[in-house]
Amino acid sequence: MSPTKARCGLLVVAVMAALGGSVAVAQNLDQGKPAPKLFAEGCASCHRSARGLAKGRFRLTLYLFLQKHYSSGSSSAWALASYLESIDSGKRVASKPAATTGASRPRFRPPAPVPAR
Repeated sequence: MSPTKARCGLLVVAVMAALGGSVAVAQNLDQGKPAPKLFAEGCASCHRSARGLAKGRFRLTLYLFLQKHYSSGSSSAWALASYLESIDSGKRVASKPAATTGASRPRFRPPAPVPAR
């Protein structure tokens, strides 16, 4: 084997060893955090309240915007978009189902009958 081929082979082995070394893995620091905490840590410095931020926007477009510009991952962007939409629509997602005790009564009464003329 000639010395130039040996050097070339050694160079190839060195490059492969350098590239095949330890690989850095990115870590999502927002994963698993509830949406109100995500808002408090990332958005509250510029926005006083979450109310009105999602008004007139579809959840998908809000999600895509947050994913591209503000969140560190797709799951946190979706959680934040859902949270902002729930604030503006007045929906509150209960964390635990309500416990029923005794006989369950309907929450709303039916409307009163219309008087006959």
